[in-house]
Amino acid sequence: MSIPHREVPHVPYVPTPDKVVKKMLEIAKVGKEDVVYDLGCGDGRIIISAVADFNAKKAVGVDLSDERLKEAEQNALARGVRDKIVLKKNNFLDEDVSEATVVTLFLLTNANDLLKPKFEKELKPGTRVVSHEFEMRGWKPKEVVKVEDGNMHHLVYLYVIGEHT
Repeated sequence: MSIPHREVPHVPYVPTPDKVVKKMLEIAKVGKEDVVYDLGCGDGRIIISAVADFNAKKAVGVDLSDERLKEAEQNALARGVRDKIVLKKNNFLDEDVSEATVVTLFLLTNANDLLKPKFEKELKPGTRVVSHEFEMRGWKPKEVVKVEDGNMHHLVYLYVIGEHT
C-alpha cells in the first residue's frame, strides 16, 4: 500500500562517486540474500554494484527521468547484470519498498523527511537504510562514515529499522 501521491521534491541529479557507492553497500553489509532499492537511482551505479560486486539477489532502481533510466539500463547491460535489476519510472514516495532489505538514498534532507513515515510503515525490522550526505532527522544512525574522495569529504549514514529511534 502506498502513501497518497505527493509532489516529489526537486532533487538535482548528482552521481554518487564510486568510492562512496562501495562504502554505502559495505556498511549495509549487502549480500546474496538482499533486495536493494535505490530511490532516485540516476544512472544505476548503486543497484548495478549491489548485484555485480556484492552479489545481491535483486536490485530495484526508481527514478522519474527517462534519460537516467535509459542510462541505467545501458550500464546494467554493459556490466552483464540487466537480468538482476528492475528499473521503475515512479515517484519514490509512491513506490512500495516493502520487499527491500536495503534502501539507498542520495536525496535532500526534505525528501528524506517525507520518506521517514513511509519507511517506518513499509520496511521490516532489520532493513538497512543508507543515505549519502543527508541524514534522516530525528533518527539515530547506527553508523556514520566519512569517505574521502579526492578533495571532497562525504558522509554516509546507516540506519537500521527497529533500531533507528
